[in-house]
Amino acid sequence: MKKDTIRIVYEDDFLMVVHKPSGLLVMPADSGSKKDLRLLLNEMVKKSCVSASVYPCHRLDKETSGLIIFAKSKKIQELMMLKFRLRQIEKIYIAFVQGEIKKKQGELKSYIKRAWPYETKGKSKIAITKFQTIYHCPQFSVLKIALITGRTNQIRIQFKDIKHPLIGDRRFAFAKDWPIKFKRTALHSFLLEFTHPVKNCRVCLKSPLPFDLRKFLLQYGVESLEFAD
Repeated sequence: MKKDTIRIVYEDDFLMVVHKPSGLLVMPADSGSKKDLRLLLNEMVKKSCVSASVYPCHRLDKETSGLIIFAKSKKIQELMMLKFRLRQIEKIYIAFVQGEIKKKQGELKSYIKRAWPYETKGKSKIAITKFQTIYHCPQFSVLKIALITGRTNQIRIQFKDIKHPLIGDRRFAFAKDWPIKFKRTALHSFLLEFTHPVKNCRVCLKSPLPFDLRKFLLQYGVESLEFAD
């Protein structure tokens, strides 16, 4: 199927983890916004004759695809958000960046503001990102990224700062300055791993690359990539 759609990856009485397509807001930005992921999921729940509502436990940018966690009660939402604040949830992203990164792995550490580049006042916070290069060529590199901290736009800002902005990013980089064009920011929430807040078991979930990112790789002769290591 070429069209990227909402898919339920995991569900029980307490949590729902779904694959979010690119181009869909998690929450409405304003009262005039069109349908968002939270609204669509609550419509799905309502049609299944279940009384529970779902609440997002974290955010993904509109253009970012991949895994996101929803709770089926406010209490569970609070427990999961606490896990995020305590860095008890492993988050792995796949990012396509401009240019060649030959280094097999590395760590980026810098201070960024919440609303950079628009915010000029306020305290900067430390942002730590670890990455592993899983494919590189002169034109672009594919990275597996682990967020140690969870600052807003952390990945996009830090890779822009080292002159390897994400392919398709138009907020932190000028598309005209880079040779590879793409219709959206090439970032995918690939893996989430955490201890279940009620069952106390480990949950590890993965979401394969969506069609548009796989198509991009095929255009450069890359038929598959191994993400399991």
